[in-house]
Amino acid sequence: MSTIADNIAQVSSRIRAAEQAAQRSAHSVQLLAVSKTKPVQALREAYAAGLRDFGENYLQEALSKQAELTDLPLTWHFIGPIQSNKTRAIAEHFDWVHSVDRLKIAQRLSEQRPAGLPPLNICIQVNVSGEASKSGCTPADLPALANAIGALPRLKLRGLMAIPEPTEERAVQDAAFAAVQRLQASLELPLDTLSMGMSHDLESAIAQGATWVRIGTALFGARDYSAG
Repeated sequence: MSTIADNIAQVSSRIRAAEQAAQRSAHSVQLLAVSKTKPVQALREAYAAGLRDFGENYLQEALSKQAELTDLPLTWHFIGPIQSNKTRAIAEHFDWVHSVDRLKIAQRLSEQRPAGLPPLNICIQVNVSGEASKSGCTPADLPALANAIGALPRLKLRGLMAIPEPTEERAVQDAAFAAVQRLQASLELPLDTLSMGMSHDLESAIAQGATWVRIGTALFGARDYSAG
């Protein structure tokens, strides 16, 4: 069996190859380890192999891990759907939030971000494929939402996040990720982040401008739902 360190090396090699194929600068794409449902020991192994950024979907699970990993200088990203009653803990315990899709949530995060912490890095989740089951604002609602969030204190709007409808067709992947890149460019805001691409489609995402790829399965193996 391959170890987590082996998997990280393989994924990092895929990222570097995709950067080169897209004629992008080396290390312009960062690896976000999606560690939901994975045990603390798996995160320690990933840290030992060089990873520092971890994405979690479930708040209570994430807070428990954070409490056990206070000895490590990790950067925590919240990447799951956000309920209003969870915003205070997210504002207090995370460095990034990739899944903001409505102004009410952003306002609460802004109000509840502790003054002693740096501004909370925010990505707006866009439902680029129009799936009823997916979170995310509509492309039509994005400009007004981005301008409103960009004006909030204690937050730093960094860019967009998307989870397009899964497909193995490269042309369809490319089209969805390109649409996200166009949406970001159309905002005319000082944004530097595109959080898009997962284990099965990271090459396409990088070709269309991703700066974070969110990788779980290719690093840690299949999800263990019994742990989450």
